[in-house]
Amino acid sequence: MSRSTSMTLLFLVVAGGRLADGAGAGELPPQAAVVPSSLVETAPSLAPFQHVRFCLRYPADCRPDLTGQGRIDLTDERSDLLDRVNHRVNAAIGPVEKSYTDSVHEGWRIAPLMGDCNDYAVTKRHELLQRGLSAKALRLAVVKTKSEGGHLVLLVATTKGDLVLDNLSDTIVPWQNTDYHWLKLQSATDPRIWHEVKVPRASPESDGKLRVVERPASKR
Repeated sequence: MSRSTSMTLLFLVVAGGRLADGAGAGELPPQAAVVPSSLVETAPSLAPFQHVRFCLRYPADCRPDLTGQGRIDLTDERSDLLDRVNHRVNAAIGPVEKSYTDSVHEGWRIAPLMGDCNDYAVTKRHELLQRGLSAKALRLAVVKTKSEGGHLVLLVATTKGDLVLDNLSDTIVPWQNTDYHWLKLQSATDPRIWHEVKVPRASPESDGKLRVVERPASKR
């Protein structure tokens, strides 16, 4: 990937998550809400059943990371790596709908010839783990799409915000730039544990501090 493409990814990250003090005068109204960089974990949640089976099949991909960094430094080189892996896996796996209720043999698999969103997401995480990125920074996330369908993506925690690697797009974007309803997320300390999440947003209070408020129920 060219340096210009890498810089484009960095621009998307900064544009999606930068604070108001980085904008020019008059670009934002007074007390405009500022979207923070990370989702907020709330109550523990049951792990997706197919992820439990995945961990039995691929235990190395589900080991707790006790020493890794919680965020990767988003250098040009790392941006390039994320973009290459996202694009390559999206191209390598043929899309197919899988029925996990009709066949006990179906499951989440790494690098299948044909697969669904789950296979894309676990394959990307596996490849990035193989490249030495911290497991703490690579977290699977369950979301709901605009059409109310369940979907799995890979959320990468970086020093410039949390980025979404998605089989529905070759473009990597900050999570705030998606139109998904975020449901649950892997724990950073133990990939076998999952948490419900809610989306934080800035409350325009007089002291300017960021507060977490409940997200209204999705109408999609």
